[in-house]
Amino acid sequence: MPTRKTTTSTKKKSAARKPAKSASAALRGPVPPYGVAIREAIARGKPQEMKAVAASARKYLTSVQSALDALEKSLTTKR
Repeated sequence: MPTRKTTTSTKKKSAARKPAKSASAALRGPVPPYGVAIREAIARGKPQEMKAVAASARKYLTSVQSALDALEKSLTTKR
């Protein structure tokens, strides 16, 4: 039965596993508009980041509200 070999490798970890070096990294892509992301943006205190998170949350909420309205309309017509 083969055994698992253990090595002490000095290879660098892949770039995909490294965390972002700065808090501004959150501005590079969409941020889920949930409470944690909003509270963390507030805690960092960067106005530009807080505005971006707020805009993202508003856009998401608009989309969700539209979907909810369509769902409710579908429910009333199916009865």
